Amino acid sequence: MKPENVDRIHETVDALYRAESGRILATLIRLLDDFDLAEDALHDAFRAALEQWPTDGVPVNPRAWLVSTGRFKAIDAIRRRSRLEFSPEAIGAEIQSEPVEASALNDEGIEDDRLRLIFTCCHPALALEGRLGLTLREVCGLTTEEIARAFLTTPVTLAQRIVRAKAKIHDARIPYQVPGPTELPERLDAVLRVIYLVFNEGYAASSGPVLTRTDVSSEAIRLGRLMVELLPEPEVLGLLALMLLQDSRRLARTSPTGELVLLEHQDRSLWNREQVGEGLALVKRALASRPFGVYTLQAAIASVHAVAPNSAATDWGQIVGFYDALTRLEPTPVVELNRAVALAMRHGPRAGLDVIDRLLASGELTEYHLAHAARAELCRRLGRNDQAREAFQRALALTRQGPEQRFLQRRLSELPD
Repeated sequence: MKPENVDRIHETVDALYRAESGRILATLIRLLDDFDLAEDALHDAFRAALEQWPTDGVPVNPRAWLVSTGRFKAIDAIRRRSRLEFSPEAIGAEIQSEPVEASALNDEGIEDDRLRLIFTCCHPALALEGRLGLTLREVCGLTTEEIARAFLTTPVTLAQRIVRAKAKIHDARIPYQVPGPTELPERLDAVLRVIYLVFNEGYAASSGPVLTRTDVSSEAIRLGRLMVELLPEPEVLGLLALMLLQDSRRLARTSPTGELVLLEHQDRSLWNREQVGEGLALVKRALASRPFGVYTLQAAIASVHAVAPNSAATDWGQIVGFYDALTRLEPTPVVELNRAVALAMRHGPRAGLDVIDRLLASGELTEYHLAHAARAELCRRLGRNDQAREAFQRALALTRQGPEQRFLQRRLSELPD
């Protein structure tokens, strides 16, 4: 085969890995009933594709080929291990004897496997940190380093949590299935938290040269749609609405050169009106139902921004009211910080600054760069330039994201001496 054709095959395999590896892994986990074995099988299958497709051509159904190849690679691995351990080949024979259903290789079967995997990773028998880490790693394909940054922990600690979660699933024989109606509600909160964590990593990447990772946020939205189909309860609707409304601003959040653009300065004609319309309809449905919770209230806040024709026309009083309700449901420092910013927009920078100073004095947001950035901005508006400079410098030292770093550096340079 000509070198250019080999390159084209490699590009095809790379694109398939980016688009399909998560779905293929979910099916392999169901077929093999083992996370680690399925991960090895996945990589073996893609390695085989790189070796065979340049000669044999790309199969008609690449995903089915990869699932079948991965499964047989796993069977071979079990056989080799069995021979080395002088054990019968019962496990390999058992796997080989189970036919791969046609539904497992079509779109519907793949999506069923994804949902099974989500709920397995979020089983209440697992520690919460393990649930979140395992789902982000196995369902969404984030690296250990990316998840560790999102959790503000080390990759080693995060990896240990994932290993413990896998061992618990294996030892406790946690079933690989979507729970029944009686078990579903207690499992829902962990699933929604995971999906929103994934979205946030795509919407505002924790580090790196770009502000957003569209592939990650789009995956979270897709998972949110699947959850709405499975369980259209208020908070599920609210989460999908929140993600759609926030993602609708994606094109306006950075300049053509990749620089950060604050909400008040965004060109709202760039907002995705289709996503806005769908998000607003979902918010309306969620608010009309009971009970709703933190995702629906956050979506309601986003909807106020979405309907305002410009920043000056934003109903900050309504936003503060929603934050008051959100604080009662989830009185966390980050929620209080966001409420403080809304207070500053409603009643002036001093009102917001008093709250932020209190939060920072408590020590809970000392390492949170956005708290220092918000304080710096309010100090700047009050003419407290020395305090603003100190806060901007602290925020700059804490952020690991390129566009945010450049934005903070610009703000620092604009302060008068």
